[in-house]
Amino acid sequence: MKRTPYQDDQDENGDERAVLVLAVSEDRDHAKGPSDAPVTLVEYGDYECPYCGEAYPIVKAVQEQMGERLRFVFRNFPLTNSHPHAQHAAEAAETAAAQGKFWEMHDHLFEHQGALGDANLARYAREVGLDEPVSLARCPSTPTPSASARTSWAGSEVA
Repeated sequence: MKRTPYQDDQDENGDERAVLVLAVSEDRDHAKGPSDAPVTLVEYGDYECPYCGEAYPIVKAVQEQMGERLRFVFRNFPLTNSHPHAQHAAEAAETAAAQGKFWEMHDHLFEHQGALGDANLARYAREVGLDEPVSLARCPSTPTPSASARTSWAGSEVA
């Protein structure tokens, strides 16, 4: 059975809707916009995925157009079988998050999507002003508990 990050549900009028299995949490998720915004957009993204890269400027435009009416949530979902640099890029974003610079790194990774090797990740860390940029070049190929503490693919699986 295929597991998705949402489940089918019905609202009070009996209309079908999709509900996230793992609700958005300020403690776990990376969110931009007010928590009480009428619209929440959750992206499960991979920094090396060309489709995510194509969506990036569209999402930015939607954010700008909707302003405070939108809360945008990004959940790391590196597809490591297809994208060899995706895991380290997600870890770089999480390292930046620990220093309060997730969105700066998130944008930088998508804007430099074609160059996500470890040396580039270390350089990007310096460019966004991280305190410990050198550590990114030594990321393990699978996350340690501390590196994955805020990685957010827990609410989904690939079938």
